[in-house]
Amino acid sequence: MSAAASTLYERITTRTARAGVVGLGYVGLPLAVELARAGLEVVGIDLDPGKVDALNRGESYIPDVRAADLAALVGRGRLSATTDFAAIERLDTVNICVPTPLRKTKDPDLSFVVSAVEAIAEHLHAGMLVILESTTYPGTTEEVVQPVLERRGLRAGHDFFLAFSPERVDPGNPTFRTHNVPKVVGGCTPECSRLAAALYGTAIETIVPVSSTRVAEMVKLLENTFRAVNIGLVNELALMCDRLDIDVWEVVDAARTKPFGFMPFYPGPGLGGHCIPIDPFYLSWKARQSGFEARFIELAGQVNGAMPHFVVDKITEALNSHRKAVNGSSVLVLGVTYKRDIDDIRESPSLDVMAVLESRGARVAYSDPHVPELPARAWAGGRTLDSVALGPATLAAFDCVAILTDHSGVDYDLVVEHADLVVDTRNTVKRAAPHVFKLGAPGRALMAGLDDAAITRAG
Repeated sequence: MSAAASTLYERITTRTARAGVVGLGYVGLPLAVELARAGLEVVGIDLDPGKVDALNRGESYIPDVRAADLAALVGRGRLSATTDFAAIERLDTVNICVPTPLRKTKDPDLSFVVSAVEAIAEHLHAGMLVILESTTYPGTTEEVVQPVLERRGLRAGHDFFLAFSPERVDPGNPTFRTHNVPKVVGGCTPECSRLAAALYGTAIETIVPVSSTRVAEMVKLLENTFRAVNIGLVNELALMCDRLDIDVWEVVDAARTKPFGFMPFYPGPGLGGHCIPIDPFYLSWKARQSGFEARFIELAGQVNGAMPHFVVDKITEALNSHRKAVNGSSVLVLGVTYKRDIDDIRESPSLDVMAVLESRGARVAYSDPHVPELPARAWAGGRTLDSVALGPATLAAFDCVAILTDHSGVDYDLVVEHADLVVDTRNTVKRAAPHVFKLGAPGRALMAGLDDAAITRAG
């Protein structure tokens, strides 16, 4: 190990290193808290002054981070935040945890990564460790990040150290948090890998070294592509069961009793969140650059992307059963977050369902205990909505209630009792009722399933 690497390794293992985290969102803030809890002095960097001010007051804006824990670390001087990248000059390590969305063309948008790396490069110094955590395509660390950091003459693996470690955050998961989810680490050189593993080893229980940054980048894409493809499979099965008058939920529950060779996935109104709807397209885009067509990934994307249209068709079927048209009907959407019991609406299929309903002339409202207000910029309806408080009179006032996110705090018995029509896309309603229509379950034949036109619309 070189002298620079030995010095940094000692500072990390003796907890005297100063660590930085760029991007204080769902990934960055929990990581910063764990590193600070492990005994390191941590500085968070974010361009949003609201997040910076909240952190410095000890106030958590991420549900997975307890305010008491954050306040204690801030009070002890272990954790602070700033909007000034000049703070990097005093740091030994920095983790980049910024978003990597898709462009409208479904190509990778690395603008946040590039901006963060350029800002870091202005203050990079010898002996420093830089780790990218943002999900991206294989080759990003070496092809995009490394050249920017080396512009001033410092060399990765010699003068400073560079690695990639994919984030594995599951918002709202009460069992698996940052500290007990194994951390995959791949460096540009063996020394880079060892230093990155040492940093994470201060706060995370299990470290999984791999041979390169490319392997580490590919690991995250495999994990989320695996989920996207299997969800696409079960969504297609749900559409098939709808046509065959079979309950897909009963099928999956029976299949999961097999003790080997099967893992249950469940259908729904579409994919949401910051990973599963996006990451597979990073992989398919990279594959196309090499002349390879990722057919499974593209097909799963088409099926999953068409599910919001299928849900609207299911709502249309339900309204038709009461001699009502979508145009002019009032629809209450239950749940606008992408998964239960969190406040994250990123890529939520509920927003797509609402937009399609609006385009067909429906009057849309929503109720979500985790999202009191839905800004106009967050969905295609063009207006800000407030969450509707549920009650017998409110439920009875709508022509149809659609369950799109199954939050545990909602009284679904109340919904079934007082709603005129219910469309359940999450198998939340367990008892049979003539006014409840389920995704992928027996009912009246759906007039418009997932046909080629629906796939074309979604693609």
